[in-house]
Amino acid sequence: MRKYLIGATMAIAMSTAALAGENAYPNDHLIINASSLVELVAADSESPVVVIDMRPAEAFAEGHIAGAQSMPFTALSDPEGPVEGMLRSEAELTGMFAAAGLDTSSQIVLYDDRGGFRAARLFWLLELYGYRNVSILDGGIGAWTAADLPLSVGAGSTPAGRPRFPVAYTPRRYASAEWILERRDDAETVVVDVRPTDLFTKGHIPWARNIPWAANLDADGTMLDPQALAVHFLEAGVHPEDNVVVHCQNGSAAAHSYFALRLLGYPRVRVYDRSWSEWGADPTLPHAAMVGE
Repeated sequence: MRKYLIGATMAIAMSTAALAGENAYPNDHLIINASSLVELVAADSESPVVVIDMRPAEAFAEGHIAGAQSMPFTALSDPEGPVEGMLRSEAELTGMFAAAGLDTSSQIVLYDDRGGFRAARLFWLLELYGYRNVSILDGGIGAWTAADLPLSVGAGSTPAGRPRFPVAYTPRRYASAEWILERRDDAETVVVDVRPTDLFTKGHIPWARNIPWAANLDADGTMLDPQALAVHFLEAGVHPEDNVVVHCQNGSAAAHSYFALRLLGYPRVRVYDRSWSEWGADPTLPHAAMVGE
């Protein structure tokens, strides 16, 4: 298996120039631009298209893509959870998805106003719970308005709720503190801390690598082009044959790098959702800080 994966890594590394020339990611179906979204919504498809706006409700009311459903980013978190940013229960989340009109046959497009920062957490959650046809609008609402496409105002329409479906939970997309600790000495497991470097310096998992999530984006808030994004992770020592775990402060920013790696075709990527909020507060877990800080 290791030999096979190393071969796959070499193939990906050798093809970065071609990817840049074609402007396509290995998992190009996970990202969509504004004009393609217009075509997707207008197309006569057997699969329902559901567009989800992850911005605050106030921003949604001021202007959103017509037909989009509002699901504020903060609604995913349990305000009474013991860890900051802790997700709601599986029953609450899947109930929320059903109420928004989602099911596993839906073509789902997510967007926000932060370069996919908010949308990526829902992207990861939907993959975790068995949705396989999810994409993010590259550049979000900014790219939509930059293309002179219209916005709707107000609260929007109420979706036709869908019955709950059997959750196809995917464990290989999730990591716990115990899972990470058990693989501390595993050379094939790479822990990536996506927080800003100043936070990483103050305290981090000793064997984690700091690769801030914001570096996944170009200056205009869209994802880096395929070659630049591939080189970004390869130069940091994160390869497709690795078992990659991403974390941040509370799981939110980690999902953005999860999305970036999935876009690049990395097969083994998971999120440590409780992240440093849990790890940093637990004195029984190993901690490190940069000397001299």
